[in-house]
Amino acid sequence: MHVKRTITHCTAAVMLAVAVVFPQSGIAPIDIERAGQSGWQFLKINGDARQAAMAGAYTAIGSGNAASVFGNPASLADVTAADIRLNALQWVADIDHQSFAAAYSLGDVGVVGVSLAVLDYGDIAETVNAPAGTSGTTPLITGNTFTAGDMAAGISYARKVTDNLSVGGNVRWMHQDIAGLVMRNWSLDFGTMYYTGYRSLRVAITARNFGPDSRFGGWSEEFQSESDNVRMPLDFRAGIAMDFLEEEGGPHLLTVTVEGDHPNDGREKFHVGTSYTYEKMFFLRGGYKFNYDVQRFTFGAGMHYAFGEMRGTLDYAYVDFGVLTQVHMFSLGFSL
Repeated sequence: MHVKRTITHCTAAVMLAVAVVFPQSGIAPIDIERAGQSGWQFLKINGDARQAAMAGAYTAIGSGNAASVFGNPASLADVTAADIRLNALQWVADIDHQSFAAAYSLGDVGVVGVSLAVLDYGDIAETVNAPAGTSGTTPLITGNTFTAGDMAAGISYARKVTDNLSVGGNVRWMHQDIAGLVMRNWSLDFGTMYYTGYRSLRVAITARNFGPDSRFGGWSEEFQSESDNVRMPLDFRAGIAMDFLEEEGGPHLLTVTVEGDHPNDGREKFHVGTSYTYEKMFFLRGGYKFNYDVQRFTFGAGMHYAFGEMRGTLDYAYVDFGVLTQVHMFSLGFSL
């Protein structure tokens, strides 16, 4: 009876989560592409190799560390002492992305964290429109270059409300600079993680990138107008995950996670990720992304090692971007 009741509660929780992320009505929705309707796109890049190798299905992945600030901040509650994560990758078009996160447990009070993410676009060739009266519309390269970059710094907090429920959130300050034009803003993230009580089955929900609109500049005398508002890339996710092969003292562990993603500037997406663990030391991971334009499959590996009282983690992820390129991601972690 207890198992049936637990499964019923879990099913209701999943249906509620799906209803929140993918609301339905009696009227068929109009198929409208929302691409390009928000800015601050670098906030969508999650540099953590562990989460990326599982197709970015981070919502209910569990076993959180400091890098949870870039996924589901509620998983920060799993940190028991101190944890540090360093992430590095080269994004498409030779764009460099680095991120850092640190978390510290305050016992029953909760877990606090700090994070920093930096995106460097490198040198970009300057172009101008073809002079009036000339044939063709191809922009002309001036020979000059300009640079652009993004930065997000944040503080985080998470706490286990009960043995089964964890909540967490981030507050971030962002800075964007394109050829000397500067824009700043702030944002909030929220996350929950609920263990149903049936084995390791868990349900999680995240809501990321809440914040006001922003502008690159004020009134322009040249164009007699103000710049358009730049919206935040709101992102709502709901996911479930469960561990298999979890025999007491056994060397094997298989984690499977599935999530739905509802952004405000694109189609709904789905992520499926798996992770196989051997002796809690070696990891093989893989995943697949559905309803993306170019991204499809991911895979990766990782290992844990110990030196003294400290534990180290090295993770790698490969993300396929189809005709664009392939992205290789590396993460290094230290925990007590």
